[in-house]
Amino acid sequence: MSDHVYKKVELVGSSKTSVTDAIEGAISRASKTMRNLEWFEVDQIRGHIKDGVVAHYQVVIKVGFRIDD
Repeated sequence: MSDHVYKKVELVGSSKTSVTDAIEGAISRASKTMRNLEWFEVDQIRGHIKDGVVAHYQVVIKVGFRIDD
């Protein structure tokens, strides 16, 4: 494994359908403006309840990207 330096940034993804969609949406959007995304970790999961059912999911993730040499 090569020696690299990474930076972590916090993102918040949201979705009406699932936690997975919230994560994938945040990563997909971030990948349009950030390079070298390599990993993520889920920090928080929360949601909104309306009329007794889950109406919205929100996920806080930390995304790691490799700093260019």
